[in-house]
Amino acid sequence: MGRVTLPPRLADIAAQAEVSEATVSRVLNGRTGVAGATRQRVLAALDVLGYERPVRLRRRSAGLVGLVIPELTNPIFPAFAQIIEQALAGHGYTPVLCTQMPGGATEDELVEQLEARGVTGIVFLSGLHADTGADPARYTRLTARGVPYVLINGYNADIHASFVSPDDRAAAKMAVTHLAALGHTRIGLAVGPSRYVPSRRKAEGFTAVMEELFGLAQGEAQQLVQHTLFSVEGGHAAAAALLDAGCTGVVCGSDLMALGVVRAARQRGLAVPGQLSVVGFDDSQLIAFADPPLTTVRQPVQAMATAAVGALIEEIQGNPVQRTEFVFQPELVVRGSTGPVPGGPVRPAGRVRSPHSG
Repeated sequence: MGRVTLPPRLADIAAQAEVSEATVSRVLNGRTGVAGATRQRVLAALDVLGYERPVRLRRRSAGLVGLVIPELTNPIFPAFAQIIEQALAGHGYTPVLCTQMPGGATEDELVEQLEARGVTGIVFLSGLHADTGADPARYTRLTARGVPYVLINGYNADIHASFVSPDDRAAAKMAVTHLAALGHTRIGLAVGPSRYVPSRRKAEGFTAVMEELFGLAQGEAQQLVQHTLFSVEGGHAAAAALLDAGCTGVVCGSDLMALGVVRAARQRGLAVPGQLSVVGFDDSQLIAFADPPLTTVRQPVQAMATAAVGALIEEIQGNPVQRTEFVFQPELVVRGSTGPVPGGPVRPAGRVRSPHSG
């Protein structure tokens, strides 16, 4: 919706802000005697109704902050970007979105462009900091040039900065435990390439819980892990191997991968969840409307994005910030893509027995 060019009606703004018309008039004319919170309500009402703010009330930007993300095709990245941009705007900063695309600018080139524009700071989401094969010295050099930054989804002990991540190990354990409570014992993991920290951590959580619940040795559990691409096609490819291995449940490293697993199962004539149960990861928008609605482990996007921006603002303002990883707990969201193991009883949650026990 475009901005309304007609003069704002005091009555409409007052109703939206739940204040008197006299208060609206004082705010619009820049007069004193209005509490800060009330003034913000009136300004917010202007924005909601689509009116331009009077020039005297427009907030000057505190500076530009770059947001470097891998892509926009995976809906979890736009979800993060939206909240990060809102949080930055709330602190008075203007976000600059930089997206990496195949054949486009690299992360280093995007950073160079952002520095040329004089950005105040940078937020990296699932960037090279998550790739164990990448040189972390690029971030050390960024620190040396005095550019504050924060890193989301990924961790490297050689980078002295604030990191924000979900607990990927716990996410895998939640998903496997859910499937085990439904009677599944042959469970596989479809996850991204092993050089990425989130993928590695999910695989570690998976092998640990498979040993804990079913007594599988680490080597046995690792045979049920398929490292693949972060995409629908990657999930489809991983599903072929896991289905051939007799898996009745598959845990995935992303919702897109889970959709690929569902597609592969249907191509084999398997019903989801009747003959195969599938768990995703992310819980991005619209995934609840998949067919079937996807059981998934929800990333705490709101909390993570807000914390990352908060850490960056502290860094920009010169306040000491912990150079550590802040880990946020994910949440299992049960929908229609998981069900009891075919032909077997459902075990009560919390009472899963190892097949090797008596």
